[in-house]
Amino acid sequence: MIYSPKEDSYLLAEQVKICAKNKSVLDIGTGSGILARTAKDAEAKSVSASDINSEAVNEAKKSGIKAVKSDLFKKVTGKFDLIVFNPPYLPKDKREDKESAQATTGGNKGDEIILRFLKQAAKHLNKDGIILLLVSSLTPMKRINALIKKLSLQNTMMASKKLFFEELFVYKITT
Repeated sequence: MIYSPKEDSYLLAEQVKICAKNKSVLDIGTGSGILARTAKDAEAKSVSASDINSEAVNEAKKSGIKAVKSDLFKKVTGKFDLIVFNPPYLPKDKREDKESAQATTGGNKGDEIILRFLKQAAKHLNKDGIILLLVSSLTPMKRINALIKKLSLQNTMMASKKLFFEELFVYKITT
């Protein structure tokens, strides 16, 4: 199953349009490929993508995106000017099936995948690089904010959108 674009994808895509021009871009967890294609359409210098799901990787390749099957950065090489990530950010729900949970569940608390991502991202970021990260009001932010501070990174909220059950936020993270 490939994650279909929803409000979170569209909110993050708007920020990708603003930031991607003339940049080398990496879309982590590409899913449907909406963010990679948005970067390409915004005249990014280059666009790469990764996903843990083989089907998502194949779809990205069909769109002309250089893509690799990888758990976060495990098989990603190189450095990038812009790394975008619309992560699974919800806490574990035992009622959700395994396939759907892969696209939505960020761990038991909901922040575990984001924490792993942040620990790995810095070594793949060019000097003056940018990370665009989407999170939800349902995502616990305490450990995420502490890790951003520990890694000597700065974060700024670029956009937000209220939905009936949550609020979505796009953060710009820089060195």
